[in-house]
Amino acid sequence: MNVNSLSSTFLLIAFFVYLAAFLLFVLSITGRKWSNRDPEQHTKRWGFVAFIASLVGFACHVTFFFTRWAEGNHIPTSNMYEFMTFLGMMIMFAFLIVYLIYRTPVLGVFALPIGFIIIAYASVFPSEVQPLIPALQSYWLKIHVTTAATGEAFFGVGFAGGLMYLLRAVDYKGTSKVDKREQRGVELTIFFILMLIAFIASIFTFNGSGYKAVFSKEVITIAQGQQETSIHNETYVLPPIVKPYDTKLVEMKPFLGMTEPLFTAPSWMEGASAGRKLNTVIWSILGGLLLYGLARVVARKPLGAAIGPIVKGMDPEDLDEISYRAIAIGYPIFTLGALIFAMIWAQEAWGRFWGWDPKEVWALITWLFYAVFLHLRLSKGWQGKKSAWLTVIGFIVVMFTLVGVNLVIAGLHSYAGV
Repeated sequence: MNVNSLSSTFLLIAFFVYLAAFLLFVLSITGRKWSNRDPEQHTKRWGFVAFIASLVGFACHVTFFFTRWAEGNHIPTSNMYEFMTFLGMMIMFAFLIVYLIYRTPVLGVFALPIGFIIIAYASVFPSEVQPLIPALQSYWLKIHVTTAATGEAFFGVGFAGGLMYLLRAVDYKGTSKVDKREQRGVELTIFFILMLIAFIASIFTFNGSGYKAVFSKEVITIAQGQQETSIHNETYVLPPIVKPYDTKLVEMKPFLGMTEPLFTAPSWMEGASAGRKLNTVIWSILGGLLLYGLARVVARKPLGAAIGPIVKGMDPEDLDEISYRAIAIGYPIFTLGALIFAMIWAQEAWGRFWGWDPKEVWALITWLFYAVFLHLRLSKGWQGKKSAWLTVIGFIVVMFTLVGVNLVIAGLHSYAGV
């Protein structure tokens, strides 16, 4: 077995062990209703088993990381597949650290899904080991990317704590305007999570079925005073609801009777890849709506109200503390990795510390957001619901920085697309 297939095997094992650990954490919380043991002892016992399973999954994940490093002869954080698998590993690392501090099994019910959803998301990208592009051939790749991802991982655990607090504190029986607004906010947060899951599921489904649609565009370039015309093909892996602007349909497999795109991308979205990315966003939204609707039919109530009982036994102050501590740990690490180390590397690679590249701008927005969060928390006494809402919004900003900027907005940091 070659190293590449060996590393992939370890990642697959890690994914399923994380999934098993998640189910064990769920059992530690919900199974106590049917246990003959003392409920608290049941939770501690199965929580410990779930924690050990999480450690085993993390060990397999670390093994994947180093075997892939050996295969590629460079740290595996150079493309979206590698970065997202590394981020998933760091989220699990952050979870293990916070769990050892607070020993709260319910944290695993909310933090582990973030980790294995990130890993599943990574799997939609090409997984082949690729040589480093010139811009990444620097030892700063190890320093900048790893520290930035570690900080973001703690933000992810903070998000889990914040969401748990909201599920514990928001009154789904309330009818006031404030109650209704908070209920909608929780439901919208759950919808965003389901939208990401739907996107991952749709990519796997259509990739597995071999679906493909191809569009072509004439590209005119001038080299050495001569005009040259070339054909650029753009391949869709999702059925094209939207056609790229100023392109011709070359090939399209029918889907639900649809033999051509429903509409064309607007003229300001020039470039075939822009249309493909808009198509991806549309599919993600539609898939999220479908999943959310199905979940509502099964639960027969708002999803927040259905999930909320899991955390009803938790002390809200403990959940608030977990969320805050995770962000307090992650913020200085993120500051070093995403700003300081990034600017030093930018100076070496491009001859300037700052260039208003979209990824740089959104990294700064993320840093400023969490700076405001800490200021309001420490100086203005924003705790409880206010703090929890900020942690949820903050992680949405983080995910847009990681996903939206890399895949939707073109820039110096864009190395992959879907």
